[in-house]
Amino acid sequence: MADAAHGPVLALTTGEPAGVGPELALRLAATAPSAARPVAVGDPALLAERAAMLGLSLSLPELAPGEPVPAARAGVLPVWPVALREPSRPGVLATANADYVLETLDVAVGACRAGHAAGMITAPLHKGVILDAGHVGFTGHTEYLRDACGIDEVVMMLATDRALHAAEPTWRGGGALRVALATTHLPLRDVADAIRAPRLARTLRILHGDLRRWFAVERPRIAVCGLNPHAGEGGHLGREELEVIAPCLDALRGEGLDLDGPLPADTLFTPRHLAGVDAVLAMYHDQGLPVLKYAGFGRAANITLGLPFPRTSVDHGTALDLAGSGRADPGSLAVAVALAAEMTSRGDLKAMTTP
Repeated sequence: MADAAHGPVLALTTGEPAGVGPELALRLAATAPSAARPVAVGDPALLAERAAMLGLSLSLPELAPGEPVPAARAGVLPVWPVALREPSRPGVLATANADYVLETLDVAVGACRAGHAAGMITAPLHKGVILDAGHVGFTGHTEYLRDACGIDEVVMMLATDRALHAAEPTWRGGGALRVALATTHLPLRDVADAIRAPRLARTLRILHGDLRRWFAVERPRIAVCGLNPHAGEGGHLGREELEVIAPCLDALRGEGLDLDGPLPADTLFTPRHLAGVDAVLAMYHDQGLPVLKYAGFGRAANITLGLPFPRTSVDHGTALDLAGSGRADPGSLAVAVALAAEMTSRGDLKAMTTP
């Protein structure tokens, strides 16, 4: 996998070729070496073309998964090659390249599962172009990686250190804000039907276990949002809290999980309620993530919990309007790489899904 003295090998998929992913990987490699050894998964010719467009002088050595990866060095970005299906221009989507994007994910997953990489980082992809290419039902990285690993359930979590100007993230410190999701990419009208006790229990067990496994939180304290305004206000604004969420939390407390809730989301995200909390579980995407992104956009990373290896990603999309301009900020990608590297340091621990 890697000589630990040089940092872990991490597969870095370059994402939608018409977006900012390729240039973010290049700009990150052009600066100071990281604590890990990222290997880009993508088309070497595309990367060379974008580097020239941005005026970056980089070496892009092509390797095969399993070949030795050199120590990280500014100006060098090793590549595990995957060929574009057709040439790509910044900002111009092409459905022909949807299979290319998915192949980069397959190569990265394969490298992690074979032990050639300790984890993976993903640059943003474009869901619409993948759906337009005929991949019906595709909903994003999280679910695709779940299926690629043959796992029944994974959990999407975003994290920021909230120290927006700190030189290094403090992912294990008390200042970290972590928000996990009970449901991910669902239309709002479908969310209530998806909040069911078995799924909620699995989500909380995964969150509890992976906070211990990857973040060294010995006894995680998790605050759980209600679904409805004011957490249902005693049943007057919805009964999901009374009939589903609260009984589920009570059962898990009996297993030893430290859970607070269900709590009104509008007051949960305040310093008093977040004090001592290791993670928040929001019931749906836009209940918790706007708060986290306000706290640390550009200093946050997306994490998939429940996989057999660490996976992190940026906290933003493909930014087609910025592609090729040199103005895209690689800050979130740097955070995602640093977090994945830190998570791999816990990789010797067995997964713990019960306290």
